[in-house]
Amino acid sequence: MSHLASRRGYPGMHEISVAEGIVELVEEKARAQRACSITLIKLLLGEFTTIVREALEFAFEIVCKGTLAEHAQLEIEFVPMIVRCVVCDANTKPIGGLCLICATCGFPMEIVSGEDLRIEYIEIETEEERLQWNEYLSKQMS
Repeated sequence: MSHLASRRGYPGMHEISVAEGIVELVEEKARAQRACSITLIKLLLGEFTTIVREALEFAFEIVCKGTLAEHAQLEIEFVPMIVRCVVCDANTKPIGGLCLICATCGFPMEIVSGEDLRIEYIEIETEEERLQWNEYLSKQMS
């Protein structure tokens, strides 16, 4: 079913649940700061995750409707996968996609970056800021 859904341009179930989790977390943080809206969400998306960027963006548009993040811009920064040899300490991108054997010494490598999805930061707007902005705009138009 999800394969068929993704062929029709719908996000997979995985990306929908990830987007729901993101919106839930950022709303919680925004409400704690008395925000009336979230204007920007910056994510770090690792190369070694199973998340499809385009599907996540589409899912985000769906799940943020009716939330503080409804009009938020979703900014996603891609984080490449970097591996490090546990013996000779060489840092590199994996050879041939997922080969986790060191090309220098032949020992196993560990993933250093590229396997996480993280909310880097959010930008919010409070009711006070919104009122100040509206007041400023009305003065400019007068």
